[in-house]
Amino acid sequence: MHRAKLLVSGLFLTAALAVSGPIVAAPAAQEAHVQVRVYDSYHRDYHNWDDREDRAYRGYSDGRHDRYVVYEHRNHRYQKNYWKWRHNHPDRD
Repeated sequence: MHRAKLLVSGLFLTAALAVSGPIVAAPAAQEAHVQVRVYDSYHRDYHNWDDREDRAYRGYSDGRHDRYVVYEHRNHRYQKNYWKWRHNHPDRD
């Protein structure tokens, strides 16, 4: 009976170490700076899509009383009108 308890305890300890080992040994993920660039065909230039651009886009949608739809799901006409508006409303730093 005592031997069975030791065997079960050993199995649980082995399982716990096996599960936690890869998690501890895994290197910490570095911040991935993924840069998304969007082409404005109307003005023939590129824009970086970051938090600032997302805030501007949400402000544009709110100002038009549109429900929020992710930029890439909008049709080309809506995107064109957004960039036209955006060029007339630059960020103020």
